[in-house]
Amino acid sequence: QVQLVESGGGSVQAGGSLRLSCDASGYPYSSNCMGWFRQAPGKEREGVAAIYTGGGSTNYADSVKGRFTISQDNAKNTVYLQMNSLKPEDTAMYYCAADLVGTVVDCRTQGLDYWGQGTQVTVSS
Repeated sequence: QVQLVESGGGSVQAGGSLRLSCDASGYPYSSNCMGWFRQAPGKEREGVAAIYTGGGSTNYADSVKGRFTISQDNAKNTVYLQMNSLKPEDTAMYYCAADLVGTVVDCRTQGLDYWGQGTQVTVSS
């Protein structure tokens, strides 16, 4: 079992930055990847970024490449999502998730077992 707690959401103007954090606890062998997902009202959930916690490989959605960076601090069991050059279309509830998967692409694109409660990001124009 893995427990995930997100923090760091808020409201910013377009062009601004935010850093989301996801603190993980629980049985470490229940997951080998962590991902950030987002869902805006009326839209499907989108896998934004993922990191393979063992080797550190990453994967991003095209919509955020070059603007968002996922990273991890293994000592703190924390994964971060640095979001720069934010756009109004980035407005959504952001969730972190974890699971045992085959590849880092699987982590971002497939349903994962463990989820946090989410943190809201609002970007105004």
